Amino acid sequence: MLGRAGEVSAAAGRRSPPAAWDSGCSPPSSSPQSALAWARASAKCLNFNSMLILLPVCRNLLSFLRGTCSCCRRTLRKQLDHNLTFHKLVAYALALLTAVHTIAHLFNLERYNHSQQATDGSLPAVLSKMHLQGGGKWLNPIHSNQTVSTVEYVAFTTIPGLTGVIITLALILMVTSSTEFIRRNYFEVFWYTHHLFLIYFAGLVIHGIAGLVRGQTEESMEEVHPRRCAQYLTHKDEDCSHNCCKDPEFGSIPAEVGRRRGRCHRPLPGDGSQVVMHPARVLELQMQKKGFRMEVGQYIFVNCPAISLLEWHPFTLTSAPEEDFFSIHIRAAGDWTERLIDTFQQQKTEMPRIEVDGPFGTASEDVFQYEVAMLVGAGIGVTPFASILKSIWYKFQQADQTLKTKKIYFYWLCRDTGAFAWFNDLLASLEQKMAESGKADFLTYRLFLTSWDTSIANNVALRFDTATDTVTGLRHKTIFGRPMWNSEFAAVAAAHPRSVVGVFLCGPEALAKSLQKSCHQHSSLDPRKVKFYFNKENF
Repeated sequence: MLGRAGEVSAAAGRRSPPAAWDSGCSPPSSSPQSALAWARASAKCLNFNSMLILLPVCRNLLSFLRGTCSCCRRTLRKQLDHNLTFHKLVAYALALLTAVHTIAHLFNLERYNHSQQATDGSLPAVLSKMHLQGGGKWLNPIHSNQTVSTVEYVAFTTIPGLTGVIITLALILMVTSSTEFIRRNYFEVFWYTHHLFLIYFAGLVIHGIAGLVRGQTEESMEEVHPRRCAQYLTHKDEDCSHNCCKDPEFGSIPAEVGRRRGRCHRPLPGDGSQVVMHPARVLELQMQKKGFRMEVGQYIFVNCPAISLLEWHPFTLTSAPEEDFFSIHIRAAGDWTERLIDTFQQQKTEMPRIEVDGPFGTASEDVFQYEVAMLVGAGIGVTPFASILKSIWYKFQQADQTLKTKKIYFYWLCRDTGAFAWFNDLLASLEQKMAESGKADFLTYRLFLTSWDTSIANNVALRFDTATDTVTGLRHKTIFGRPMWNSEFAAVAAAHPRSVVGVFLCGPEALAKSLQKSCHQHSSLDPRKVKFYFNKENF
């Protein structure tokens, strides 16, 4: 699957790296470690609810919704009358989440202080002394072991602490002045204190700017993995040459808004980078994988500053996690992709810089959770399945016994023969590998050519009896026309009468509706029989 501008359909987070060192400096076995998780989880919920609380009191928005819902049933429109009730419920949720967030961080600050004063050589003590090495790679925000560094001192002298106190007080005043008694008897008090929401939202924006909660950097994580290297850090020998003997590096955890400009930018070309032009104006970019971790079917956002500093487009990764590089295929389908391909074709000495944000997860990651999988790609929508098929190839090479999937059906629909050349080599390698390993029936693929001319039809007719296909050169013959999905699903259901079948699509909406309908029609109501589950890449 490629980007909105470069493919038939696309997918729309990325998984966070493990924070096993813990900003509170606790070893993994410490039971209070969950305080950090409680603080961060409640913070995410606070941000969401702070956005949500404004919607029920936007009167113009409510009037607009009433107008658009005028053709709907009366009971649906009547739900808009409960806007103030919903506003109050969100406010109560904010108050509860604020209490959870504050209490959790009080526990964290107490642990910070305790770890900073510890001298027993434990992991929390060692991590707390990292500020002495300089360089801004500290983990514990308390840099003094004197009694002056109490929880209260840190809370009132840091940006997160001070803004936290301000927005908490503003929230308390707004909530308490909203009681029915005050609203009815002292409406001016309610009215003016409610305008503290301006201070609340301003403080909310500034609250996380100092980066008090820190985590290990991605580059450091590659060499000094927390679970593998914790004992080396606490018992470090002077002559130790193991990677784990290096000190881990920590940095602030950026907000989601700021990540795109500072998280995962990669220049192209570089060591291990490569540019390949495929037929039908499809550009393949292979980039370095240092510090980059991916799963099958994931996608990335790509920016080319030479074309536009602000435009970021999503593209599915076509490489496998087992490969030492990551790649994307970009089809010319829009102004941005046309200019990108032209830029790479015209540059002869120095290639343009490519910046990357991601990877982010999609439904395709779950393909190996099914015993049987049906993969359906339309045109350039084959890209997520290229990653999956490559990964299968590597798993067979490594004799992976943990592979749950026993059968894969792959369907590829293309309008022109040139598109088949993108991944012909991959399919040919899979055919050979499956045959050599005695699992030729593991992968069944069908290639459908939905548009053709007379010359192609005549050539196929003349060479009908050849062992390989005239169009692709593969053992499986290309089918002219579109799939009969009822027949395909019926055949899969008959071959796997007691299996759970995952159906994955990267293609147009019309095809999605057809596949979803077939999934419902051919799934049995009996839980002991075949079930089809539909998964579509969304963007």
